Amino acid sequence: MNYYKIYSFTLLLGVFLFISCGPEKYDKENTKDLITESLYYPFSDPENREGWVLNEEISDEFEGDSIDTIKWFVEGLNGDYYIWKGRAPSQFVPHNVRVEEGKLKLRTNWEPEYDFFEESYTDGNMGTSKYGEYKGEPMPVTTAAVVSKKRFLNGYMEVKSKVGNAAITGAFWAIGYEQELDVYELMGNPKNKKGNIREDSYLATAHDWSPPAERPTNVFQHTENLPFRTADEFHVYGAEWGEDFLKLFIDGKLVHHFTQDDVGLDWVLNNPMEIWLDSEIFFWLGLPHKEELPVDFEIEYMRVWQKPSDNLLAKDRAFYGFEGPILFEENPRPLTMVPEDSKPNNYQKFWLIDDASKKYFSIVEGQYASGVESLQFAGYGKNEKFEVEKAVVLTPEGAINIPAGEYTFSMKVWLDQGRIADKIYVSFENPKLEIEFKDLSKLDRRQWITLESTILKTEASAKNDQLKIEIRKEDLPKDKAPKLFIDDIAIKKTIK
Repeated sequence: MNYYKIYSFTLLLGVFLFISCGPEKYDKENTKDLITESLYYPFSDPENREGWVLNEEISDEFEGDSIDTIKWFVEGLNGDYYIWKGRAPSQFVPHNVRVEEGKLKLRTNWEPEYDFFEESYTDGNMGTSKYGEYKGEPMPVTTAAVVSKKRFLNGYMEVKSKVGNAAITGAFWAIGYEQELDVYELMGNPKNKKGNIREDSYLATAHDWSPPAERPTNVFQHTENLPFRTADEFHVYGAEWGEDFLKLFIDGKLVHHFTQDDVGLDWVLNNPMEIWLDSEIFFWLGLPHKEELPVDFEIEYMRVWQKPSDNLLAKDRAFYGFEGPILFEENPRPLTMVPEDSKPNNYQKFWLIDDASKKYFSIVEGQYASGVESLQFAGYGKNEKFEVEKAVVLTPEGAINIPAGEYTFSMKVWLDQGRIADKIYVSFENPKLEIEFKDLSKLDRRQWITLESTILKTEASAKNDQLKIEIRKEDLPKDKAPKLFIDDIAIKKTIK
């Protein structure tokens, strides 16, 4: 039996605003003695009123005497580098990654005997430099970086950290498909005291890496003036990343908040992200002196909390909202895969649309129930005919893994005015189970409507199960079929 629930969404045009939270500015006196955080709750929510659950696959207390290589990729370990080798003239090296005294310590060192790579790194309009050398002069600085092997979608990420007292950054950041969030970039002792990062300031940035991935890529940037030097003592830095908002915290206090409505289609934080912790030279802020080194970027913990969901597709919600790829994290990420990479591989795969169906189905930006994208059925105009028997969109094999049971399947649709397709078919492919959403022509137009159907899966998904969306010629008018859009597919266990 099919039934419908209707929700209206107003599509707002975003304005490019930079909003700070005003009266909630950082206050050292109210937080100095409170950094005795709970292991289980965010420092910004010590009573866990939001119902956070620790993601133990990503979080790390950095106990023991070595980095956990099940959780972390260490740049340069066994000669392997992921995406890059560091911001030249500095280079990531694995021996600078240490775990001791209950902390992760990422060292920056002066190592004139180190065998640097004989290559250069170019960072957009920020210039080019060789590793171990700057403007023809030796600059033998080694640094360190670790990257979480798992990604996560939405939640609260937090570190307790202190940066090194030198002209070297400590950075807590995250990247995903076509996106980057720098929760912070700090520098303990920059030589350029008038630059965008000072020893007593905090810089947060989001980047849009969708092609063409050319600078400037900033979506937003926020600088917070601090009543302390970031190299003098440990502080707690956090970010709450919601489906359509971002909140930044220092020692549990909200310092900045912006929403998708503020930036419109420039909202890029739509896909799962991995955590990076690293140190880099920002030569526009001055180079570290030999006498300053070695220094350590120290992290006492890195924790990620998320909120539980009854949606069985919650982990892959971005994919089922048509924002980006589905991840097969049992396979390693390709070392050369950058955020703007849209090529399918064993780690990331995309919706499948055959050549005949591409005339009618596509993933488009700007019409959405959530995120910034949806699946569009383009329709056809006067004196045109539907040229195939059916238009089909498929998930990759293995994308669906649903146990046997009774479920509510739902998706949001937007129907333009006109003689619309009367039916949409959705099916699980192995074992086969088809859902028919019919009488679409009777539904309200030009608003997002939630279609729901109760389904009974008598068998669990096979390893190669797929989800298929299909529109058939027999259910379409002979000409002038209008557009429709599909977004936010979800599957929830039926509550009796």
